[in-house]
Amino acid sequence: MSGTSLDAIDAALVGVGDSISLLGTVEHPIPAATKADIARISTPGDDEIELMGRLDRTVGTLFADATLSLLEKTNTAPSAVTAIGSHGQTIRHRPASSGPPPELAFTLQIGDPNTIAKRTGITTVADFRRRDIASGGEGAPLAPAFHAAVFSQPTRNRAIVNIGGIANATIMEGSALKGGFDTGPGNTLLDHWIQQHKGSHYDRDGGWSAEGAPQQELLDALLSDPYFSRTGPRSTGKEQFHLQWLESALNDLDDIEPQDVQATLAELTAQSIALGIASAEVKIDEVYVCGGGALNTDLMRRLYQHLPDATLHTTAALGVDPQWVEAAAFAWLASRSLNNLSGNAPVVTGASDYEVLGGIYPGGTT
Repeated sequence: MSGTSLDAIDAALVGVGDSISLLGTVEHPIPAATKADIARISTPGDDEIELMGRLDRTVGTLFADATLSLLEKTNTAPSAVTAIGSHGQTIRHRPASSGPPPELAFTLQIGDPNTIAKRTGITTVADFRRRDIASGGEGAPLAPAFHAAVFSQPTRNRAIVNIGGIANATIMEGSALKGGFDTGPGNTLLDHWIQQHKGSHYDRDGGWSAEGAPQQELLDALLSDPYFSRTGPRSTGKEQFHLQWLESALNDLDDIEPQDVQATLAELTAQSIALGIASAEVKIDEVYVCGGGALNTDLMRRLYQHLPDATLHTTAALGVDPQWVEAAAFAWLASRSLNNLSGNAPVVTGASDYEVLGGIYPGGTT
């Protein structure tokens, strides 16, 4: 798994059966030059096809190397692994909810699965999102089906909140999956703002945002974006929530101290998550957070304030380290694909049908 934040490639070794078990993990670095190229290809520009072709192979090699590093760390033979589930690196996400007619909606992830399968000798399942798009869905989020399978509890109403670059929420009423959607920016604006002003890759523990004070006028301007009033299936990405979007709001206001902008962005993430959960109209008893945002003390404090009627934990309380839930989800999705089982949830994505997701790329020949 490599997400919007581009902090690293998360590789998890997962046992999949009636339950899941996390057997090993590794964070594999992404070279700075590759990060820069991914950032460049993620917005319209010149010579995109040439750059995409090269990056597709480069990222595929990195994913393969992450797998081999994990196998070495866990002393696991490639022959012991049934398959690699590879999410790929998203470089463009244009679902129907963002404007195009459904027949022109698309999502694009790179990280050539042929390269992964050849380099590792392990069957690789990839390109999970486009079958859901073809079925009229958003192609995202895909993790809610996994969350429901692993984290639901018959007598409790739970929300699973993943705070990566973009945040998403899964809504469960007992054992029933009632919905799931992107709530808006998670860490992406926080990361980019602190990079611009302090040169740090991220705001460790939310220390900088905790120093500032949220500015209500800026917060109101950001929350006025139509995305936050949408209901039903919806997804978004850095195509919508980026520094230029933030700066367009700042340009209409008096100067605000950088740390106060950071505090406002943390408040935006917390409030938009709480608004999203409320929009599902299911009384939530318990909220469990995963993703990098689960490690942000200031962000968790703000979430606690905006979710007073529910208990707040990380998914560690459910037995899965919050940093590895999303990587485990794509191992589970790969298992579903190999067994010809659906991986999407139409109630989440809006797809017309349950679909078997992804393409299967065989590993070693016999």
